[in-house]
Amino acid sequence: MNNFYIKSGIKNVESGKPYCSCLWRTAQTFFALFTISLAIASSVTAGEIKDARFSFAADTSRLVLELESAPKFTYFTLKNPQRLVVDLQNVDNNFSFTDLRLKGNLVDKIRHSKPKSPNDTRLVIELASKAQIKLFSVAKNADFPDRLVIELVDPNPVPVLVNSTGPNRDKNIIVVIDPGHGGTDPGSIGPTGTYEKNITLSISKMLARLIENEPGIKGVMTRNSDFYISPNERPKIAAREQADLLVSIHADAFTTPQPRGASVWVLSKGRADSELGRLLEQTERSSALLGAAADVIEDRDTERYFAETIFNMSMDLSRASSYELSNKVIREMKGITKMHKRTPQSASLAVLTTPETPSILVEVGFISNPVEEKNLNWSKHRERLALAVFNAIKAYFKKTPPDGTLWAEWKVDEPQEHRVSSGESLSLLAQQYGVTVRQLKNENKLTSDVVRIGQVLKIPSS
Repeated sequence: MNNFYIKSGIKNVESGKPYCSCLWRTAQTFFALFTISLAIASSVTAGEIKDARFSFAADTSRLVLELESAPKFTYFTLKNPQRLVVDLQNVDNNFSFTDLRLKGNLVDKIRHSKPKSPNDTRLVIELASKAQIKLFSVAKNADFPDRLVIELVDPNPVPVLVNSTGPNRDKNIIVVIDPGHGGTDPGSIGPTGTYEKNITLSISKMLARLIENEPGIKGVMTRNSDFYISPNERPKIAAREQADLLVSIHADAFTTPQPRGASVWVLSKGRADSELGRLLEQTERSSALLGAAADVIEDRDTERYFAETIFNMSMDLSRASSYELSNKVIREMKGITKMHKRTPQSASLAVLTTPETPSILVEVGFISNPVEEKNLNWSKHRERLALAVFNAIKAYFKKTPPDGTLWAEWKVDEPQEHRVSSGESLSLLAQQYGVTVRQLKNENKLTSDVVRIGQVLKIPSS
């Protein structure tokens, strides 16, 4: 018996005597069973959907699911009615979609259905019409967990036409804020791995908050989370919102780390002309652009000529407004960061092609430059950049508020300002603005009739 103990090779730590081999074999068996049970338990423990976001832009509906781990999924479609069925492996059924705000023209409802396996979840997306479907997973990063992206694209979108008949508009000034890139398109990537899409989204959200806190002006984001919108779809959102301005936020990059500084871009004249031609060609009748004016024009060529002339003027005005605003943005940003270009630049950029909407693209710095990448990762620096853009927007609209807005109404009640030039006098200015010298003196608290060159005078209402 003692020889058998010795063969077992296992001794009691306290007594130094060998353990009984039968006890050792029992322990081995128990350990093996415990390990197997743990493996089985881990294989059947389902993960969960941590969050869900739904968005709609132009002709695309997008559902993003945030998960605990990289998703394993299959899907298929059903007809009569149109449905998309998505099976998520090893994901529980507990997440509720009832609070998800669905909008757009593709998705009617999202619900659970009986899964193939108790450890899986089956989602049924009820569609309003047939759609082109794309599903893909996005790996987790510093800001987001693993995600499953479900994109539904309308194959027959309703074209967006510019309505020139002057419909009832929002009394607020509408500013569409466009964070560049997003989703599967990270944009440029900095030396330490910073994604441009995350920087642009952060600055855009800061800008949107500043705008929302200002009475009489409203901000609309093209995307408020991490998903992709094509450059051609972004100006369509501005057209749909009847925006007074589109501001697209980006971060520049170069093949070497040396370039740095911010810049502001507007649409080039050549691209503006080609977009106008495309718009006229794609419109079935120019009368859709002319509105009521087309009713008195019988000749088709004359109708097209008028439409082209009107929209040429409109786009020229839009480009001029974009250039004026760009200069204001540059002046504000000079106090925050180095400028790569000190005058507005022009280029053929798809995001800036809304015909009647002033549109600018702001490059907040070179993410490929190590110093600027570090600055852009600093929340305070991003806040200052957002404030600079906001101050420029506010100054621009304070000077030229769109007709029909609250700011336009407020400006009527505000006194005008005039900077005195050489040869001007109080009596001359009173005549020019249709007021009396006494009114000018009272408004500006002047004790004499003498004014100096460069002096800014408030002009009272006549």
